[in-house]
Amino acid sequence: MNKFKNIQWYPGHMFKTFKQLKNELKLIDVVLVCLDARAPKSSKNPMIEELLKDKNCIYILNKFDLSDKSKTLEFIEKNKNKNNFIAINSKVQETRNKVIKKINNVMNLINKKREKKGLKPKISRVMITGIPNVGKSTLLNNLVRKKITKTGDVPGITKSLQWIRIDKRIEILDTPGVLWPKFDNKNVALNLALIGSIKDKVLPIHEIFDYGIKYIKTNYYKRLVDRYQINENKTEEESIAEKFGALGKDNSIDTNRVHLIFLNDLRSGKLGGITLDEV
Repeated sequence: MNKFKNIQWYPGHMFKTFKQLKNELKLIDVVLVCLDARAPKSSKNPMIEELLKDKNCIYILNKFDLSDKSKTLEFIEKNKNKNNFIAINSKVQETRNKVIKKINNVMNLINKKREKKGLKPKISRVMITGIPNVGKSTLLNNLVRKKITKTGDVPGITKSLQWIRIDKRIEILDTPGVLWPKFDNKNVALNLALIGSIKDKVLPIHEIFDYGIKYIKTNYYKRLVDRYQINENKTEEESIAEKFGALGKDNSIDTNRVHLIFLNDLRSGKLGGITLDEV
């Protein structure tokens, strides 16, 4: 395992959130754990996993539309006996019914056990959690059918916990994205940087670019050729710079702009659906 000692990404609000999660869990029946379908392993927070080990969890593989769908489905198939998975695009309307159906299925089992004990059925108290920028707020807005939380393509937008009623039977506790204090695996850190779960300023952008280019070149090479007209006579940076005019006054490559163009293309799906983790 590669040591990546330079990554210490744990702002104060994340430490505070983690303590609040521990306190609130006793009220929770079901947890929606949001993962990024492009990195289903890398986007799983080991600290949260330890916290939730005795809870009923539904794992939401969000941004399914931006993933390599065949690999996402392969991941679900391989892990279906371990966890309750659902692959979604949180921006589309039918997602709401799919997620609510999953919640109700889990709650029906809980209420059947309560009935055997002579207890009345209870409403669903659900927590939604995950690392930054995996689409929790977009999903929540979809479930409520209106924009109640800010969304964006940068991590760290949600800052505090809040209870939100979805319908007469479901209440959801929205929580900020939480990372873990230190990344021991360099590839995990770079995967999270590529999907935008770590702010770009935390890691050297040239290192994120080099890692991303190498991965796409190895696994989805034709997409680089199609998008940037890459050939053997030019580097990837040269090809991107020429295609998008990312050149200085002396015709030198504006490397920072080139790196941002590539990262934006990868994150927005302009390079097609990708999966960064081995499934």
